This record gives sequence, structure tokens and C-alpha cells, in this order.
Amino acid sequence: MNIDIEQLKEIVISASKEELLHRFNSVERNYKADHSVVTEADLVMQSRLISHLEQAYPYIALLGEEMSAEQQQALLTSGRPLWCLDPVDGTSNFAAGVPYFCVSLALIENGIVTLGLVYDPIREECFSAQLGQGATLNNETLSSQTTGLHLKDAIAMIDFKRLTATLATQLVTNRPYASQRSLGSIALELCWIAAGRGHIYLHGKQQLWDYAAAQLILSEAGGLALTLEGDPLHSNSLKAISTLAASDKILFNEWAKYLNIPQ
Repeated sequence: MNIDIEQLKEIVISASKEELLHRFNSVERNYKADHSVVTEADLVMQSRLISHLEQAYPYIALLGEEMSAEQQQALLTSGRPLWCLDPVDGTSNFAAGVPYFCVSLALIENGIVTLGLVYDPIREECFSAQLGQGATLNNETLSSQTTGLHLKDAIAMIDFKRLTATLATQLVTNRPYASQRSLGSIALELCWIAAGRGHIYLHGKQQLWDYAAAQLILSEAGGLALTLEGDPLHSNSLKAISTLAASDKILFNEWAKYLNIPQ
């Protein structure tokens, strides 16, 4: 599908600057049924992007995080090309004044992510990728270089709270990496892995809108990702999935071996 990526960036960047920055650390948080945080900013951003994207691309529907599960499922099974949007990935950070959050937007066609855009308004960094065309960061080529590191030397980005108790305990008592971070935005963490700002990644439960755009950016930059079951990250289901990833093949193979992942 022919998408003007520069126009798309402008839509997302303008909305982020005008709707998010003045609300950063100054909005009231509310809690959804799953106890995740939602703020006015999530709702305003989703509404604005639905409106602007519909004007620019009326033939593409939009599936947003802040829609009902019934709406999301109906859109995903409609057969139409879809935007998949997380209006604020890292909402709890946003509400608490932690400057680590982003807007994540993916285009899904026939169950495949063909375009991904992740924008960090604090750092003014725009990660993007189109299937088979590579990835960029602020229009500069983004390519994961082989680090030469082994697993024992790696910086790991790991969300412990959604792992099984057994795996979380194993990682603490038999730590295979050098150090660990958990920064609070799935999309941005995966993009940072693609940019070499971390080396390996693990998350036990993430939703389609969390990872759809970033997994394409990571892949197009040369990184690798699978679920803990050894499956590719899907883009045609609302079922939450696990993700392990790494910036290069050597690290990925060592990480997958440690986790006993079939390859």
C-alpha cells in the first residue's frame, strides 16, 4: 500500500507535541479493568489520530488500545487494512512524570505489519520502518551492528512482573547477563534494542498495539524476536504474547539457548 511516510510522521509528531507535552505529569490517572493506567492524554491522542488518519487515509480503519475488546476484535477480523495504535505507550511513566513514553502506530495488511512508527516526544526521536525497506531513526538508517558481546556482557531490558515466578527467580539466582533495566514502554524499549541502547529483551505479556510497530522496526534494523514458545510475533490476533529479542544473531542465539527456546 502506498503510504506517504513523511506525511504520517507529521500527523503523529504534531499530535504528540500539541496533545501530550502540556499534559505530561499533569493529568489524573484512572485505572482500567486490568488495573493498567489510562489518562486523558491516551483518549485525546487516540481521538485526534483517528480523525486525522481517517482524513488522510479513509480506506484504512484504526484499531486503538482504548477501544473495547469487541470493537478491536471486529476490526481485526474485518479483512480491511488497519492502523494499530497505542496513543501513549508507557502511560504510567507519563502520568508519574517519568520521561520515557511514546506513540506507537503500525499498519497491518492481511495480518502482516507493513509499516511501523514509534515517536518519543521527549527526545524528539522518530523510529520508523517499512517492510523490506529497512528502518530509520530521524531519517537516518538504523542498523543493528553485531556487538561482539556475549550474553554475560549484555545489558538486558526485562519486565519481571509478567514472567512466571520460576523464570523470574531463575534470572535473579542464575543471572546470565551483565545488568538489567526495566524502563516501562514496550515499544520504546524494543526500538532502543534496535538502536543498540540495550542488547537483549524479555517481556512475559504484551498486547498487539504494544509491539506491532516496534517489532517491525527491530526486524528491519537486523534484530531478532520470538515468543517464549519459539513462535514469530503475530499481528493477526489480540491474544497477549511473550517476547524475547536481541540486537544481533549471536546474542539472540545465546539468549534463546539460556531460555530453552526452540528455534
